[in-house]
Amino acid sequence: MPMTLETLDQRLALRAAASPDESYTAKLIARGIEKCAQKLGEEATEAVIAAVSRDKPELTKEAADLLYHLLVLLRASGVALDDVMAELDARTAQSGLAEKAGRKDSN
Repeated sequence: MPMTLETLDQRLALRAAASPDESYTAKLIARGIEKCAQKLGEEATEAVIAAVSRDKPELTKEAADLLYHLLVLLRASGVALDDVMAELDARTAQSGLAEKAGRKDSN
């Protein structure tokens, strides 16, 4: 079965419930939202650098790290992946430009 965000989120739920001595995921979450956010930011920066460098293999690796750390941060913050997916689903009901224009602080 191919990996999906939902499958990854389920694996993270299991790993988050383990001891921080046995699970990197549990260790990150135990260190708090700030550390999880820091790791997400680091991975995002690394993904940007790989993309700008046009290094597809490195971008692939960094994108995987970015998705993993995003799901860890969501879990640490108590935000369900289902809620994020529902938000994406609602946004696809209209054009991206119309959705962005409807945001409170659209840029």
